[in-house]
Amino acid sequence: MARPLIGVSTYLECGARWGVWELEAALLPVGYPRLVQRAGGLAAMLPPDDPEHATAAVARLDGLVIAGGPDVEPVRYGAEREPRTGPPARERDAWELALIDAGLAAGVPLLGICRGMQLLNVALGGTLVQHIEGHAEVVGVFGDHTVKPVPGSLYAAAAPEETSVPTYHHQAVDRLGEGLVASAYAADGTVEALELPSAAWVLGVQWHPEMGEDLRVMRALVRAAAAP
Repeated sequence: MARPLIGVSTYLECGARWGVWELEAALLPVGYPRLVQRAGGLAAMLPPDDPEHATAAVARLDGLVIAGGPDVEPVRYGAEREPRTGPPARERDAWELALIDAGLAAGVPLLGICRGMQLLNVALGGTLVQHIEGHAEVVGVFGDHTVKPVPGSLYAAAAPEETSVPTYHHQAVDRLGEGLVASAYAADGTVEALELPSAAWVLGVQWHPEMGEDLRVMRALVRAAAAP
């Protein structure tokens, strides 16, 4: 059976360095494509593009992952920027919001990871808390904490027990977007996963599965993407 094609959105960075080069680059931590591959999919990178091309890009995919990265620009959810919110990544925001809209319209299985979950919430009219404590203890170092699934949820179907997950974020979901429901929580009450029950398969997780060994969430996406 052919492996499903899973598109993964990418960073767009100025001054990336490799070998003798220092250039603007579309890049993605290798954990993302490796996670897709280990879960049985083929990975394709989706660098920022004109949002009008999102529908055509999604039409060629079997599944879609919106990757982690910088903070969503607060104007996207009607808020003023707070001092601890990072600089905007406007090209990524525009492209990934268009990918999410196209994925939802086409019924393509969709997984949002960290920023990707937050952007999914914003795409459906939700808001974000611009800073929380305790989920990114050391700058540039992933931590871990446990998440507890909501019984009967899409996430719980993949990972039914309380699980320790790799985490690195300082923002979180505040008001849920239209139709979204929480499907896992941290011990402090932070929404750690959300999903869209009205869709065939749409899930967001606040942690970083690409930094761990647990393949269950990505395997669930790949299975959904491979379904007729």
